[in-house]
Amino acid sequence: MSDETNESPGELPLEGAGDRLRRAREKAGLTVEQVAAETRIPLRHLEVIEAGDFEALPARTYAIGFSRTYAKAVGLDEADIARQVREETGGARSHEPVRSASFEPGDPARVPTRGLAWLSALAALLLIAGGFAYFKDYFFPGAGPGPIAAPQDVADAAGPDGGTQQTSGPAASAATGPVVFTALEDDTWVKFYDANGDQLMQKQMAEGETYTVPADAEGPQIWTGRPYALAITVGGRSVPKLSEVDEIVRDVPVSAEALLSRAEEAAGEDEGAAGGA
Repeated sequence: MSDETNESPGELPLEGAGDRLRRAREKAGLTVEQVAAETRIPLRHLEVIEAGDFEALPARTYAIGFSRTYAKAVGLDEADIARQVREETGGARSHEPVRSASFEPGDPARVPTRGLAWLSALAALLLIAGGFAYFKDYFFPGAGPGPIAAPQDVADAAGPDGGTQQTSGPAASAATGPVVFTALEDDTWVKFYDANGDQLMQKQMAEGETYTVPADAEGPQIWTGRPYALAITVGGRSVPKLSEVDEIVRDVPVSAEALLSRAEEAAGEDEGAAGGA
């Protein structure tokens, strides 16, 4: 008796995620180079994705995130492609040792020089010292010198309800300060860049790892596929996450002013919803 197969005559085998992406690209009349320019995903990564060789990528999260971005560029369902990539890579790397080094999608893995490491440490110390000096009065009230104004002058400055009248100065304006992102999960890929597209930082952050947006960065923005895994503070004040769902956010401003504005808008929407209820 001849061997029987389970496939019906004329039935084609299911396509892998890489095959579907390649076919969609060809149908759209795009080259791999054009997709790389559009998505900013390195050409070599796109080629291994189309080949279905997801293990050639640095990590499973890269395969899922890059495939979602590729799907969006060629008009496929991002969630469907991401689900298929998860199925094709499920458990494939469960026995791999945890990588302690950070990888940068789009660039070869780089090891910082000794000089750069020292400069980074010095910058962190200066930032901590500056933050302590700025918020010293908040954490240690009364530690500074006494007021120069006489008691009566201080009383005159108080309003009818006893509150201090403030018309200008840092205390009357919106809070500002260092913008700090903290990863809440391992393998959280994120890229920061300025308004000119120049990269500020790009890596996979480990759980608990933080990144402070440079105060002198012009129009800093963020690109990540896991916005829900990033906690944000501005001057020590927690602000809402960029998103609470699994989605790709890109070109989102992350200056102190932009994040505080988002927080105020979110608070206004919550108050409006409560009032409508």
